Amino acid sequence: MDESPEDQRQPHRLEPNQPASLEQLRQLGVHYWKLDADNYETDPVLAKIRKEKNYSWMDIITIHRDKLPNYEEKIKIFFEEHLHLDDEIRYILEGSGYFDVRDKDDKWIRIAMEKGDMITLPAGIYHRFTLDESNYVKAMRLFVGEPVWTAYNRPADHFPAREQYRQFLAPAVQ
Repeated sequence: MDESPEDQRQPHRLEPNQPASLEQLRQLGVHYWKLDADNYETDPVLAKIRKEKNYSWMDIITIHRDKLPNYEEKIKIFFEEHLHLDDEIRYILEGSGYFDVRDKDDKWIRIAMEKGDMITLPAGIYHRFTLDESNYVKAMRLFVGEPVWTAYNRPADHFPAREQYRQFLAPAVQ
């Protein structure tokens, strides 16, 4: 994505555009699924993923001016570059938005998310979230065990989760 300071809700594609592949995202530890958001309550694929990954806790958040208390403040917090000490799992049930993640060269990759998209960001990856121009998203948040909401704004390189993530990114020594 480009580094323009213009409206964060814009696509911010590089010119010419340089799309990232699912393989490039996997190399960063980011995993993606396309699911049936119309039937999320009974979707056997989602149930299987939750069981395999031990995603035992979930809730649903609606990010919209009329639905989220302290909307303006929350949007700013979500877009501040940060990391978590646990994986971040989000499943878009309605609407759309963007997750931005840092690549191995510390450049932003913008991931457009829409209905049916589920993503897992690994613990220790720097990232941020914003709505797109629709200004609306309804998302399922999943956790292993009890939810931990703490975001650590950059710089947060002193956490073991960040060091483990950096080791994951490092090429294997032959």
